[in-house]
Amino acid sequence: MNRMKKCEIMPNGFVYNVLIGGLCKEKRVDDAKKLFDEMLRRNVFPNRVTYNTLIDGYCKTGDLEGAFDLREKMKNGSVEPNIVTYNTLLGGLCKMGRMEEANRILEEMAFYGFVPDGFTYSILLDGHSRCGNVEASVALYEDAMKKGVSLNEYTCSILMNGLCKEGKMDRAKEFLTKLREHKVVLTEVLLNTMVNGYCKVGNVDKALLVIEEMENEGMKPSCITYNTIISHFCALGQMDDANESVRKMKTKGLCPNVQTYNILIDGYGRSSQFEKCLQILDEMENNGLKPNVVTYGAMVNTFCKKGRIVEAKVIFEDMLNRSVLPNAQIYNMLIDGNCTRGNIKDAFAVFDEMLRSRISPTIVTYNSLVNGLSKKGRVAEAEELAFSITSKGLSADVITYNCLISGFSRLGNVEKCVELYEKMKASGINPTLNTYHPLISACKKDKIDLVEKILEDMSRLNLTPDRVVYNELIQSFVWHGDIRKANVLCSEMSNLGILPDKMTYNSLITGCLKEGNLHGAKDLFDDMIAKEVGPNDGTFNTLIEGHCKVKDFDGASVWYREMLKIGFLPSVSVCNELVSGLRDEGRVKEAEIICSEMSMKGVCETSHEDLLASPVK
Repeated sequence: MNRMKKCEIMPNGFVYNVLIGGLCKEKRVDDAKKLFDEMLRRNVFPNRVTYNTLIDGYCKTGDLEGAFDLREKMKNGSVEPNIVTYNTLLGGLCKMGRMEEANRILEEMAFYGFVPDGFTYSILLDGHSRCGNVEASVALYEDAMKKGVSLNEYTCSILMNGLCKEGKMDRAKEFLTKLREHKVVLTEVLLNTMVNGYCKVGNVDKALLVIEEMENEGMKPSCITYNTIISHFCALGQMDDANESVRKMKTKGLCPNVQTYNILIDGYGRSSQFEKCLQILDEMENNGLKPNVVTYGAMVNTFCKKGRIVEAKVIFEDMLNRSVLPNAQIYNMLIDGNCTRGNIKDAFAVFDEMLRSRISPTIVTYNSLVNGLSKKGRVAEAEELAFSITSKGLSADVITYNCLISGFSRLGNVEKCVELYEKMKASGINPTLNTYHPLISACKKDKIDLVEKILEDMSRLNLTPDRVVYNELIQSFVWHGDIRKANVLCSEMSNLGILPDKMTYNSLITGCLKEGNLHGAKDLFDDMIAKEVGPNDGTFNTLIEGHCKVKDFDGASVWYREMLKIGFLPSVSVCNELVSGLRDEGRVKEAEIICSEMSMKGVCETSHEDLLASPVK
């Protein structure tokens, strides 16, 4: 172009179109627009190809406003749009999920006399599929059939995939029937999509029937077909069925491929059959197949998840010896595995190796390390690491903040938890339930006003508390003596279908006893038993202590005996409180029996001599 200008040769519209097209393909749309503007300055009038090319460039880079501005210039320049113009604009809108605007463009097309073609329908089907609007996709397909527009295999597969993804397998079956009626040649892609759909909804029998249909219609199922079935069985832990599918696959003349073996290794790993994983690896190699990064990833993940870090490291070393380069995900598995086991030093050793191998750490890498440090109580180091990642081009996410808040919560540092919570919101990161679990836990004893504010924040975010949050809230309000609020929360929890557990009941029993409502506490205990929520030692300790507080040592003794009958032992403090109470009432013999029983079990700290020597009040 520059050489032409030096030779004073004026580029024509064709040359500009070629250059604009090349720049748009490289996504250099701004440079393409400069050439377009130059055309106008030189009175080289853009034609329909020029406009369509540049509109396409804008759409592919997501600049729909630029695309529509250019369309207006096209109109003002008296250049008529064609079906390509409209399809390009529709493509841009559909990729962004802006279906209402896409429908308006469709109406405009009709107004100017343009009839949608197969490409138009394909674009719209893809858009509705992206938005999860399967019914709109079906309606479009039917409209295309009525108008005699033939749709290609790709377009049909979009609709079939949408139906199967939504689990609407009856509709998918109907669609398959319609395709047959319209003489559409069924392909392996369409039928494999059906197989996958049936497996996703757990109907493997129908998936196998589809395979039979394929064979009846002269199609040969591929590795992809059988891998879908095998993957389904492996996900359910049905490894015998998975192996039977491999056997059938072989009888059909199909050799398992690398993906087949990867699926089996992952399946055996999930069911902790580690020897089988290694056998599959050997079989794979004996059949001339080379394990890839996915194979090793499945094995490293299997061993790390089960805490077998030594074996994971051996697999990792084997991977390196075979010149299979690990990716960030595999390094992340090893780092997380070590952090989960509390091996922070080893985790950082893997991290250093990752850096030496020039593999860029991801936010997942840093979150694992931050979590590992936080769990070890090394929260200052965790925080420093978390906010150093900005220099690496990464930003702390909700998981980063949740790990830090959990760490400071475990140390009882309420102020730091709140500071991080506010910083998180200020950064535009929405808290999750996992944010609120440790936050409420930290605040519940001393900051009831803050707990109520947190509850309001959750409501504003449309976050429904789960059982953990409800239990923390109920416990908090009980501790602060607001038993009415605790009961309201329990009712709210039940109305949402969240059943109370041991912690819920123990908190509510504590609330009743705080108010001196012994009958209410007994009713809650009976309800626990009726609903098969087994009491724990905390339940009985609470009941014994509650009765002791109101000097009802008869009731306390009854709960003590009930506790022993079930197989629990009272805590040292509760045992001493009951013994002291009985002694103070002059019931020395009963106190001595309890003290003797508990001394034998290593619970009660009061000796026989101390008991008898103590004056009766």
